Amino acid sequence: MSNEQKYRVTLAGFIITFSGAILFSTKAIIVKLAFKHTDMNALSLLALRMLFSLPFYLGAAWMAARSKNAVSLTGRQWTAVIFLGLFGYYLSSLFDFVGLQYVTAGLERLILFLYPTFAVLINALIFKQPVSRLQKIALLLTYAGVAFAYWGELRIDMNNPYFLWGSFLIFLCSLTFAVYIAGSGKVIPKVGAARFTAYAMLASTGGVFIHFALAGNISAGGFSGIHWGYGLLLAIVATVLPSFMISGGLKRIGSSNVAIISAIGPVSTIVQAYFILDEPLFAEQIAGTALVIAGVLLIGWRQPKNAGTK
Repeated sequence: MSNEQKYRVTLAGFIITFSGAILFSTKAIIVKLAFKHTDMNALSLLALRMLFSLPFYLGAAWMAARSKNAVSLTGRQWTAVIFLGLFGYYLSSLFDFVGLQYVTAGLERLILFLYPTFAVLINALIFKQPVSRLQKIALLLTYAGVAFAYWGELRIDMNNPYFLWGSFLIFLCSLTFAVYIAGSGKVIPKVGAARFTAYAMLASTGGVFIHFALAGNISAGGFSGIHWGYGLLLAIVATVLPSFMISGGLKRIGSSNVAIISAIGPVSTIVQAYFILDEPLFAEQIAGTALVIAGVLLIGWRQPKNAGTK
């Protein structure tokens, strides 16, 4: 019996994982609200998110380094961790935040949710892992679902001149995060999950801060209370808390069960966007979301996932 088969879905594990997935799904809602109620740009909001998350990453890195099983990373391992950290959370989050200025939160979550299928393709093309018949069906379902929802969204939002640009940026977000997921699967067995996550997140935080400084935003004096509030909300509610919850879920019920329960994410975002942001809810979106979730469930059912999520 495999390790995944040994896990059963306990009530505590389900509640923790479900709650973590719901909190993760609030990210797009908080970002859209911040853009609506403040004059913050995407980079400034991202910098505040990473600033408030930084103490938790430093603490995780310190604890991982003090582990009795910790060994020094090689130069090649450091390079891989930094590269994946920059791809997975610096570039990916930057594309995401900028793209959210131009598309709805519901469409953002739907396109972003393609990252497991992209990870499968990356593993096939780069790491020469064969794509099973089940995975091919999953790919077909997910891309058909996004195309279906996208057509409905385009019909409603056709007056938005930046709709295609925003969609492309979210697509790049999903693709770069898939690079992180696929690469982490090769690096984590060598350096450990806790150290990899902590160091990769610190690398991505450094990338955001350097970009923020180079853009001429070195001073934080221009931020008011509402700016700090949205940054703190984004960091704690939509980043730190759900990341610990998903990790707790992984320990209790296993990665495959977590992957299945986390499929509530796009549905949660669409419902929240409807009630909080007054975004439209239409038939093509519902049908497309169902197809995407079905495809991701097929992949998650057979293929264990890492703890990484957006």
